[in-house]
Amino acid sequence: MLSTLSANTILNPGLPWTEIGIRTLAAVLVGGAIGIEREYKNRPAGMRTHILVCLGATMIALLECLIMANPSVQNASGSFTFTLTRLSAQVISGVGFLGAGTIFIAQKKIAGLTTAASLWNVACLGLMIGFGYYVIAVLCCLLVVTILTLFQKIIRVNSVKRVEVRFINRAATLEYINQYFEAESIKILDVDFHVELFRDSQNMEMNSYTNLYTLHLPSKVSYTDIVKYLSENENIQTVRTRNT
Repeated sequence: MLSTLSANTILNPGLPWTEIGIRTLAAVLVGGAIGIEREYKNRPAGMRTHILVCLGATMIALLECLIMANPSVQNASGSFTFTLTRLSAQVISGVGFLGAGTIFIAQKKIAGLTTAASLWNVACLGLMIGFGYYVIAVLCCLLVVTILTLFQKIIRVNSVKRVEVRFINRAATLEYINQYFEAESIKILDVDFHVELFRDSQNMEMNSYTNLYTLHLPSKVSYTDIVKYLSENENIQTVRTRNT
């Protein structure tokens, strides 16, 4: 196919150069808008990565548009001799390796899924821009940015975690903990505990208690609030959240 390209085809590819420039610029702006939000939150893929993904997808879509406008790929009846959107389909599947690179597992916790999803969306937006659907692409870009920035603040979902509390003076401390949970409508789903001996500063043996709570939190309470409140008690030695 490349051998059939004439100088006139190269200089006049089938789309106005202004249109090609507008689509390319739109890809940079849309990819940058989403990438800036990710970079602001210090995520693995930032502004440059999102711009490059969006721009690359736009180039593939532009290539398909230019191929369709090239008479050399049409037969005598004027129909096309290639499968439309085959290149675009490869973009959608191929961008997966970038998304996988932003996902990592640390201490049995998965991170980077949202960034991987934003990269995939940016590729889709790039294809949309490349085919010339600016309005839809801009609207979808605004929707993606809104989801990334506002949804977590508007709709808070407290995942089930465990809160580990290590304390002394069992009776008084348990009363303090239970009163706080009851006042904040925090439901205890399960609790594991164990006791161990330790020596204090005066070399006296004392019991140290560790309770591992599985909690269901109301929307108004976060795990940060629990850790902050419980750590203020002088009998509580350690309080922390755990994923398992």
